Amino acid sequence: MIDYDIQAPSRVCAASGRELKPGERYWAVLTEEAGKLVRTDFAAEVWNGPPPGAIAYWMGKTPTTGQKPRKPLINDELLLDCFERLKNSTDSEGQNFRYVVALLLMRRKRFKFEDAARDEQGRDVLIVRESRSGAVHTVVDPRLDDEQIAAVQAEVFRVLGWE
Repeated sequence: MIDYDIQAPSRVCAASGRELKPGERYWAVLTEEAGKLVRTDFAAEVWNGPPPGAIAYWMGKTPTTGQKPRKPLINDELLLDCFERLKNSTDSEGQNFRYVVALLLMRRKRFKFEDAARDEQGRDVLIVRESRSGAVHTVVDPRLDDEQIAAVQAEVFRVLGWE
């Protein structure tokens, strides 16, 4: 199983140190630090935009007491943004994350499978086409088994706050 060691939502503003109250809106940022994906939360009133090098960012809302979990809304644009920002990632965690995001985008019909091939380095790659723009992308296939894909997908959902 793949372990990304990414913090769950902290419910504490990284800039002010203030606890985020139930029902309060916040901004979350995903960055890469020393080869690891790191999530940081910010209170809306101190948000000045994403820091340089952010892989993704989104607005969320802290759950209220007794609030039942609901099925997450999948934000295709956020998935596309993560996919694009991880384009040049060379570490296995980033490549695994990008591969699973590509699979999710195919499942959501935002990407269409075009072909499977080998790149210049001899790695297996998927070639996908964006349904709307027609842009073609090459995605390294990290050869994950079903269990590993499920683990990475759960991590994608957790990191993006969709669990």
